[in-house]
Amino acid sequence: MAASLSELSTYLGEKLPGRVKDAVLAYGELGISVEPGDLIDVATFLRDDPRCQFISIIDVCGADYPSRIKRFDVVYHLLSPKQNLRIRIKVQADEETLVPSLTSVYPGADWFERETYDLYGVLFSGHPDLRRILTDYGFEGHPLRKDFPLTGFVEVRYDDEAKRVIYEPVELKQEFRNFDFLSPWEGTDYVLPGDEKAKTN
Repeated sequence: MAASLSELSTYLGEKLPGRVKDAVLAYGELGISVEPGDLIDVATFLRDDPRCQFISIIDVCGADYPSRIKRFDVVYHLLSPKQNLRIRIKVQADEETLVPSLTSVYPGADWFERETYDLYGVLFSGHPDLRRILTDYGFEGHPLRKDFPLTGFVEVRYDDEAKRVIYEPVELKQEFRNFDFLSPWEGTDYVLPGDEKAKTN
């Protein structure tokens, strides 16, 4: 498989000169980086070219690197059932960058892009219905950004007694836990719940 991916990387470099900024082979997948303006052309080529045939979009996700100028990576995972290969397309963006929506190439990108917008705030131009998909109406902020505060926001729930939706401050239902990061195979310095019943020799 590594040989096939290496050949594919060379092939894309020849067929898409200047459009593929970087190609990395890692973890059994080929990852390529493209500029937002080249995304539609590259994705269309990957779908339609007989040697590629990446006809299935598996996922669109984001990653946040706040120390970078273009803090977001928008990552597209594509599958070619015919070639039995996967490829990852990466696009860098910031809060103002408009990433072209891939819904015209892969209609299945619709809800994936909505999720990336909702959780990271990445804007997709040309999306047919770019609105939040996981958070509540009126939610402020984007919860998977590294600078998103953990407390101080409100949560929305339906109160059966009041027969209406109510807003209340976010409340942690359990105390913060302290983890010792010890391996359970090596044993702990304390008695685990249930172990007090075990017979000791």
